[in-house]
Amino acid sequence: MRYLTAGESHGPGLTVIIEGLPAGLSLTAEEINESLRLRQGGYGRGRRMQIEKDQVKITAGVRHGKTIGSPVSFFVENKDWKHWTDIMGIEPIAEEEEKNLRRVVTRPRPGHADLNGGIKYGHRDLRNVLERSSARETAARVAVGAVAKILLKELGVQLASHVVEIGGVKAESQRIYEIEHIKEIADQSPVRCLDPDAAQKMMNLIDETKKNGNSIGGIVEVIADGMPPGVGSHVHYDRKLDARIAGAVVSINAFKGVEFGIGFEAARQPGSEVHDEIIWSEEQGYYRKTNRLGGFEGGMTTGMPIVVRGVMKPIPTLYKPLMSVDIETKEPFKASVERSDACAVPAASVVCEHVVAWELACALTEQFYSDQMEKMKEQINEYRRYAREF
Repeated sequence: MRYLTAGESHGPGLTVIIEGLPAGLSLTAEEINESLRLRQGGYGRGRRMQIEKDQVKITAGVRHGKTIGSPVSFFVENKDWKHWTDIMGIEPIAEEEEKNLRRVVTRPRPGHADLNGGIKYGHRDLRNVLERSSARETAARVAVGAVAKILLKELGVQLASHVVEIGGVKAESQRIYEIEHIKEIADQSPVRCLDPDAAQKMMNLIDETKKNGNSIGGIVEVIADGMPPGVGSHVHYDRKLDARIAGAVVSINAFKGVEFGIGFEAARQPGSEVHDEIIWSEEQGYYRKTNRLGGFEGGMTTGMPIVVRGVMKPIPTLYKPLMSVDIETKEPFKASVERSDACAVPAASVVCEHVVAWELACALTEQFYSDQMEKMKEQINEYRRYAREF
């Protein structure tokens, strides 16, 4: 499978094309919209989320509620477009009119793509960079991941996400792998945290941070249960599934690190406290006594729950902006201020869940027959039986 997204933050909307979905997968806009709703929530979000009410319109590849094997496309409208039609219009304008255009950005924001993108593409108006590098694009990726989650659920794989840390406030470590239990608690928490005491402290910190014109980051965790063992491969770097997931997680706006299982803690432990002992039973087949490696060995799934964590830096747009340099005058100035969130970590957990879902779905469609949904289910079920009896 593969996908493309297009669209700017304040343009007409976001366009998505997905290729390679099996024919016969039940797919409706309502299921995708639920994921988009979760992405828009979370304590600390800015005013943009009060404007946008993301809804997807499926425009191709689905007939009477089922995929037909051709590319699936959909569109997510930007409600704020009506206020930006002059600034972000598609039609050409006169040169003198362009000079008078409002909201031209010449002061790059530290931590953003503004300056690097301007240098790369030759843009003197850095809005041409920030419009696409904006996290608004993650709405399209969540929509893509929602489709992947629907496919995975049909194949017996489910995912959940939650927040484990914001601004140094850490949730009590809870090794819960029951997906429905995690989803129930996280969806009811304003910060998607499983620890209610830590959640309140996180919200207090977000309020204080916002009052000070600053921003904070955090750590999110995604758990996927039901993946059969041996998905991915040890034979080449680009077929290792954990590596592909790591790349996908770090590709999310503002994400700067990723770990699996106990992650970086493994550097401080002896091997006996890192590796997972193998057990066999007639009912389960092979499984691990622990899950410190987060469901992966040798770039392949072990059949244990996949546990992946991502680190999100504080959002770089600050209401008390850092110093920068105007690219026209070369004079020092305070960086431009665009609408922003004090903390987007809860929403980022939703985004992370959906990019992980996409990589898992891709791996399954590559490894198993995937032209027809029913035949794919039959083949994976047969593979699970084979793995149990191996």
